[in-house]
Amino acid sequence: MLQHRFRLLLTYVLFTLEMIGNLMRPFFLGIAIDDLLKGSYRGLILLSIVHFTWLIIGTIRHRLDTRTYSAIYTSLVTKFLSRRYKKADVSKLSAHSTLAREFVDFLEFDLVYVMEAVYGIAGSLLMLFFYDSAVVIVCLSILLPVTAFSYFYGKRMKKLNTLKNDELEKQVDTISTGNNLLIREHYDNLRKWQIRISDQEAWNFGLMEIMVIVVMGLSLLITNKTMGASIEAGSLVGIYSYIQRFVSGLDTIPYTVQRLSSLQDITSRIELHENDLETPDLKEVA
Repeated sequence: MLQHRFRLLLTYVLFTLEMIGNLMRPFFLGIAIDDLLKGSYRGLILLSIVHFTWLIIGTIRHRLDTRTYSAIYTSLVTKFLSRRYKKADVSKLSAHSTLAREFVDFLEFDLVYVMEAVYGIAGSLLMLFFYDSAVVIVCLSILLPVTAFSYFYGKRMKKLNTLKNDELEKQVDTISTGNNLLIREHYDNLRKWQIRISDQEAWNFGLMEIMVIVVMGLSLLITNKTMGASIEAGSLVGIYSYIQRFVSGLDTIPYTVQRLSSLQDITSRIELHENDLETPDLKEVA
């Protein structure tokens, strides 16, 4: 991927600018609301400028994304498929070309999703500090149990993804046997691992949503108690928006751990297989 590093860097620079603009929109929305209530259009003009700038940067970044990541995928797949290999390796090569697509999808979609969550969590905490520092303490207190849960969730998902990919590597060899019983058993095994992965994701979703409602409820109660009737409408909108962004980021933490564990298994398989293919055949040397 080194030949694509400059395009990747440009993509992530544009993404950073896009996230900064996205983060500032609730703040300027609050200003616009307060100014409109006072009969002024200054805040609305500022909000429009920020939104339009964010829109231009986001459009350019999305157009660049597809061009960059499709080039990476093509380079990655042709690189290891062009190596010398044996017939026995065909099944693994087929599986690894699929896994390579998953690797590139991680860079193009999941990594952006994860970075967006990081910006959302850190940026929301920073903005909430200027509104009400007590809310920041509540948000920070929930990060510890979420991190602990994500650690154990990640270990479980890593094991399940490894077992699923082990089965995927057998696919071409199994299909080529023409044995209906073996083929059915293979796809039943894939289905079994996918169901278990989905079940883990479902439990994760339920637990995380419980934490989310706790954070939102406590934060809004604290804001109402500390600021009371003195709070302006725009500030209330801003606080609620940043709390929502923070809890959305929390939802991403276990998902991030799961995708990273899957990515680790994928990269280890591709790297190992490339090394295997580069190993000279002793019989041919002799």
